[in-house]
Amino acid sequence: MLEQYIREQRAKKEILLMTHLVLGYPSFEANREIIAQMADAGVELTELQIPFSEPTSDGPVIMQANDGSLKRGTTVAACFEFAQDICAAYPQIKFLFMTYCNIMFMRGTDRFVADAKRAGVQGLIIPDLPPEEGVEYLEACRRYVVDPIFIFTPTNTRERLETLANATQGFVYCVGRRGVTGIKTNFTEEISTLVDAYKRATNLPLALGFGIQDKADVDFLKGKVDIAVLGTKVLKLHEEQGSAAVGAFLRGVR
Repeated sequence: MLEQYIREQRAKKEILLMTHLVLGYPSFEANREIIAQMADAGVELTELQIPFSEPTSDGPVIMQANDGSLKRGTTVAACFEFAQDICAAYPQIKFLFMTYCNIMFMRGTDRFVADAKRAGVQGLIIPDLPPEEGVEYLEACRRYVVDPIFIFTPTNTRERLETLANATQGFVYCVGRRGVTGIKTNFTEEISTLVDAYKRATNLPLALGFGIQDKADVDFLKGKVDIAVLGTKVLKLHEEQGSAAVGAFLRGVR
């Protein structure tokens, strides 16, 4: 599903953009404004993060956004309702849910995946759920035709990368360095070597995130990966300058 879309888009573009926002932060109305800017800028994919109290893969900016959303009273049910509205409003963007396994387990794995499909979400990223512990999750993804997306990291062995690749559909989310999101990544030939190792483990399209800050970073990734992921940068830009600045940045970043 996502794989075909990504390959079709890549036939026309050097690199695709995937953005990330935390649902309910600073508000659902602000989320709508940001997504409108993303759509106008031609963004191909967007992660909708359902907030969680312990977002262990996220850096301080996204962690604070999770906390801020929860303090405003954001519920999982409200996130699903928002996703259904936004998927219908912007069919040109492929939306994914990103959250942590406790959120899914509390709703019930089968129900969570079924509701995601019903909302129009096409992929799921659950960073703290390894495939060995996600048998029910993977079965639900197959049943409802939602792509489970796992994460390659620099600490994974070749065997581990292959295990993750075998469980993944759509594309693989690749981490460009150790640590959490939001910290500047130095885009050097070390990244190229890392990406080469990732490519040897899978034929799926690759998205690379963690620390992409500007057009130079995105340009460096062209020809190396299929998707550049922009999360913390977009969130900070919105906090500091508003949604119009997000749109201007995304229009110029590639």
